[in-house]
Amino acid sequence: MKEFSKLCKEFEEMDVLSYSMILGKKALKVIPTLSAITDDGLNGVTIFATFVMGAIAADGRLSEEEYMICYPLLYAFFGDEVNYDECKKAVRLLKPESRELKKAVKEMVDVFGQLSDELKEDIIIICMLICSIDGKISLKEKNWIKKLLK
Repeated sequence: MKEFSKLCKEFEEMDVLSYSMILGKKALKVIPTLSAITDDGLNGVTIFATFVMGAIAADGRLSEEEYMICYPLLYAFFGDEVNYDECKKAVRLLKPESRELKKAVKEMVDVFGQLSDELKEDIIIICMLICSIDGKISLKEKNWIKKLLK
């Protein structure tokens, strides 16, 4: 993977159409693979969905841009139950220091051990894209993403 800071800068400068295209393409690849490596299939999707929410919540807030760009992913994970107000509530509950988010990160890191390097990069790219949708990957978001790189 390119140097982390350079990659962050690239994503911060990316246009919304490019975000959407890359996110959709990566999700179509990542979700089936995670489902295939877990015992029940659903667990991989659940872990990834929680991780996506964690990427959204990494800076402790949910912008409307983040919600709109992630809506197709959120809808795929949660169906009709998802709306902006409910997502904002969920993000507030998933603060970076929360037990739930720490557990999700631990589970995702455990799953990472079973993945190819290419798939690991895809997941990290998805998280970086989500974090950069507002034009800036904050220090909190960078620190959160770096947990996966360890």
